[in-house]
Amino acid sequence: MWCLVVCSVVGTFASLFLDVLLTRSPICNNLRMDADKQVCGVDPDSQFVELAVEVFGLLADATRVRIILALRRSEELSVNHLADIVYKSPAAVSQHLAKLRMARIVAARQEGQRVFYRLENEHASQLVTDAIFQAEHSLDDRPRHHHSERAEA
Repeated sequence: MWCLVVCSVVGTFASLFLDVLLTRSPICNNLRMDADKQVCGVDPDSQFVELAVEVFGLLADATRVRIILALRRSEELSVNHLADIVYKSPAAVSQHLAKLRMARIVAARQEGQRVFYRLENEHASQLVTDAIFQAEHSLDDRPRHHHSERAEA
């Protein structure tokens, strides 16, 4: 079952990539230095809405959220180190990392027998951080992240 979901995510990413590549009409101008700051695909009828739903579905797992939170604190971590951090077996963490890797949320680097993982970019980390902040709002009228903003001001 999970293979179908992951294959669907990868297939959708691949088809969008090929569509952009073959038509030579970029969805937004991604060749510029500030491409990540551009607003692209945020209309309700955007072709990215379905992909966004798949990303949220992939992140709708506490272990994967914990993996992303651990990776945002470190440049890269081994499977065993991540397993210790999230209190799961290395085999379970490897399966979660495989799904995150297929969706290009994490990247891997092999060094001998060990595989090290890092976040592919800052977007998944920001999504998880924002979700944590939203969760804080559901529990408190003045969540912790608002306290730190006041202290900085």
